[in-house]
Amino acid sequence: MQVAKWGNSLAVRLPAELVRELGLKEGDQIDLVKDDGRFRVRRLARADEVLTDLRRFRDKLSAAERLSRDEAHER
Repeated sequence: MQVAKWGNSLAVRLPAELVRELGLKEGDQIDLVKDDGRFRVRRLARADEVLTDLRRFRDKLSAAERLSRDEAHER
C-alpha cells in the first residue's frame, strides 16, 4: 500500500479484498490497532448497529432497578 497526501493529512488506500473482508462502506469509521508490533484494521460499529445492540436491553430492568433521572440529579 502506498501512503499519499490528502489535504494536510496522509492517506492509505485499502485493497479491495480487505474492504470486502471487513464489510466496509464509504463513510465507515475504522481503527488501526497496534498489536505485537503489527497493525490490525478493525471497523467500528455503525450507528444502526449500536442502536440494534442497545434495543436488546429494552425492558430488561425491573421497575425497582431502573434509574431515575430526578434521583440522579438530587442535591
